[in-house]
Amino acid sequence: MSSTPAVSLAQRKRQLVVDELTEAAFQLLTTQGFDAVTVDEIAATAGVSKRTFFRYFASKEDVVVQFLADLGTGIREGLAARPADERPSTALREAVRAPLAACGDHGDRPLRVVQLILRTPPLNARFLAHQAQWRDELTEELAGRVGLDARTDLYPRLAAGMALTAFSAVLERWSESDGTADPTALTEKAFAVLAPALDPA
Repeated sequence: MSSTPAVSLAQRKRQLVVDELTEAAFQLLTTQGFDAVTVDEIAATAGVSKRTFFRYFASKEDVVVQFLADLGTGIREGLAARPADERPSTALREAVRAPLAACGDHGDRPLRVVQLILRTPPLNARFLAHQAQWRDELTEELAGRVGLDARTDLYPRLAAGMALTAFSAVLERWSESDGTADPTALTEKAFAVLAPALDPA
């Protein structure tokens, strides 16, 4: 008998616990502030033990960091999915636009999480560390698209860095506006500025 259904059930249960812990953490952290919330409170709100929390997350920072990791994965996958003959400015704009638009389309929680990240020094530091990793991944992907060597040519790394700078600038403006600014419109404006540098003659 195949063990696949049991494994699948275990995975679904694991994801359910992760989702419950994440929801509890975001609810508490965004309403009470990062420093005021303890792991015990997150676990109690999710209806699990503190030991269960640490089975899935190393710290309360890690709960929020998963949100950042998902954003970065979306950018990398978005760029890889763009047509091969598309201009770099268009491909990068669309890769960045999708996760930003998703933030704006999913209600109030993504905004509060972004504000929490940008306003909490330890979380902002993790955000910057993630961006460094995303830049390396985007550099490799972009180098392959334009036929350049990521190790010796400056363009892929500079272009990836510009795209992520635009991503950060849009997040910051959206956060500062308390969600009234449109992330998609901000992304369009940002890449209109960057396009001449992103598209080689």
